[in-house]
Amino acid sequence: MGKTPCELMLWNHLPAIRKELAVALINDHGLSQRDAAEKLGVTPAAVCQYLAKKRGQQLTITTSIKQEIGISAARIKNNDPQPLKPVVSAASSNHR
Repeated sequence: MGKTPCELMLWNHLPAIRKELAVALINDHGLSQRDAAEKLGVTPAAVCQYLAKKRGQQLTITTSIKQEIGISAARIKNNDPQPLKPVVSAASSNHR
C-alpha cells in the first residue's frame, strides 16, 4: 500500500525544504549549524545530516522554489513575522 499524501509530505517534502533552509541559513547567512537548528526547530544532528546529504534528498527542488526558500531563510534569520506570499497562485491550485 502506498503512502498517504500526509505521509509523503512528512517523510519527503518537509525534510527537503528543511535541508534547503539549513543550507541557506549556514552558507548564505553565516549561521552556525547549532543556530540554524535552533531557528528551524530541529536538532543540530539533523542539520549535520542535511549538510552531509544523508537526509532531505528525496526531492528535487526547482529553481523558483529555491529562490523562495532563500527569501524565507533571510526572514527566518531576521525573525521576520510577516506572512509569506503563496508560491502557487490560487487560480493554478484550484483543482476540483
